[in-house]
Amino acid sequence: MRYDLDDLRLFLHIVAEGSITAGARRMHLSLPSASARVRTLEHHAGVALLVRGRRGVRPTPAGTTLARHARDVLTHAARLEGAVGSYSRRPAAPLTLLAGGSAMYRVVPQALVTFLREHPDADVDVRESRTPNTLRLLAEGAADLGVVIDHEVGGSDVRTEPLGDDSLVVIGQAGGILAGRTSLAYREAAEHPLVGLDADSSLRRWIDANIGPRAPAARFRTTVADINVLVALAAAGVGLAIAPRRAVEGDPRLDVCALEDPWSRRNHLLAWGAKDPTPSVTALAEHVRAAAGAP
Repeated sequence: MRYDLDDLRLFLHIVAEGSITAGARRMHLSLPSASARVRTLEHHAGVALLVRGRRGVRPTPAGTTLARHARDVLTHAARLEGAVGSYSRRPAAPLTLLAGGSAMYRVVPQALVTFLREHPDADVDVRESRTPNTLRLLAEGAADLGVVIDHEVGGSDVRTEPLGDDSLVVIGQAGGILAGRTSLAYREAAEHPLVGLDADSSLRRWIDANIGPRAPAARFRTTVADINVLVALAAAGVGLAIAPRRAVEGDPRLDVCALEDPWSRRNHLLAWGAKDPTPSVTALAEHVRAAAGAP
């Protein structure tokens, strides 16, 4: 037995309205046309589906069963249409989000999780980038959003807004050489064995550019590409490390000391591309703000 999907939709409207006339109106059909479709349904079913009365119609037991299964059929048909139709839609160009290494630790991943979950048709190209390069690409219209460091924005014409603290701290194994300390200068930290990020990472470059030529030559026991690994090594007592405060705050494995050097106190800014933001870009910005404000 074959059923027409429009006939099933009409039947559900008639049952919901209690009237063939009202059901026909919702399907933009004439009453004779709607009545003929119902008769065709009943002919195929071989049983009456509606009880007609002076005050309208109501489904027979067979009609109630048909209505229940018709809802399931139409739901699955809509899912099928959406699933197949997604292949025929031309995918939109991915959004481009640039950020430095510290923002790549929590802010960017958290923003991506919530944004991509809520926007299944949007894609995001994420790249680690130092602030000067990020500002250049945004100004050229080659990126949509960036997370940059306030000290490096200078006279850029790129539109920015405050995003949150990104101060750097010294970390070491809990109960180790930092126990009882609340702050120290980089010069003192560098007198101890360190673990650090790779020399090409944006955060390491920031540190190297700001410590100055008079800073003692640091001994790095190892360098790694990922802040998670850096934190794990410091927590294991391998060496002290410099890390963003938001990456380590509340970690019971660590003692955390503020850096006394002025360059360690910095803030993240959300920077916008030169092109007018699309609704997707605006939505992504909202998720970045929410991630930056999350504990």
